[in-house]
Amino acid sequence: MTPTLVRNQLGADASTPADAGTRARDWAEIQERMLAPLYEAVYDRMEIGASTRMLSLGCGSGLAMLVAAARGAHVTGVDSDRERLALARARLLPDAGWDDAPAHSRARLVADGGPAPAGADGAPYNLITVFEPIGCVAGDSEGLVPALRSAVPLAVRGAAVVLTGWGPPERCATAAVLQVAARLADTARPPRTEPGRWRPTLRDDLEDVAARAGLKPDGSGRVSCPFGYADVGSAVRGLLSTGLFDAAVRATDRSQVEKEVAEALHPYRREDGTVWMPNVFRYLVCVT
Repeated sequence: MTPTLVRNQLGADASTPADAGTRARDWAEIQERMLAPLYEAVYDRMEIGASTRMLSLGCGSGLAMLVAAARGAHVTGVDSDRERLALARARLLPDAGWDDAPAHSRARLVADGGPAPAGADGAPYNLITVFEPIGCVAGDSEGLVPALRSAVPLAVRGAAVVLTGWGPPERCATAAVLQVAARLADTARPPRTEPGRWRPTLRDDLEDVAARAGLKPDGSGRVSCPFGYADVGSAVRGLLSTGLFDAAVRATDRSQVEKEVAEALHPYRREDGTVWMPNVFRYLVCVT
């Protein structure tokens, strides 16, 4: 199994916090693991194994790649966030020192440009995944459609493409907390047109992306991904690392956003101080 990492721009730039490294580390250490059930469910359905040559668009800090590589897949990762990509490289290199790094994996990092024209083993990709969920932020799919159009020609005919998104707001406890982002972002002008502003998930968000990218839907599923945190402070750090509160930070300031998010988390705080929010995420399987 050969992980490959490529830096590439998938969409519009989000606001960059003063310490991008801390934000990336918060994502890798706190938030990214919340989506692990989604990764596993997709890999089970797609029967990921040694014959899989996967291109991961928006690979983040590499957890989804690590899980696929552990199943024997050849994986290539693309992301625009330099800090997250550096953490992915550290995870996937055999001498990185991470407890979960596969000792026999190899990583190749390309500083700029799009994904390589073939998988790490020299063959075209037969699976493209997008594990950065869409559907609750205005404009969050605009960069994804051209990225998919660029990636599809690198895959074999009939390759699978898996898109992921947030489930219905009524099935996602975190939606109530994300509404804080919408309320605070409303202090900006014009409030409802700024990219990055939270909005309720729509039923056909994934199908709309597939249609615009020229993909044919071929099945879907829903996966329970509860967000669990050791305490409110960890929850605030994890949630802000997602980028879903960037518009609110731009409209007010980070300390104000942190304070109001902490208050919104109180209904989900348990007696032992931990925070638990049940959520459902959706995936759509398409073919090229």
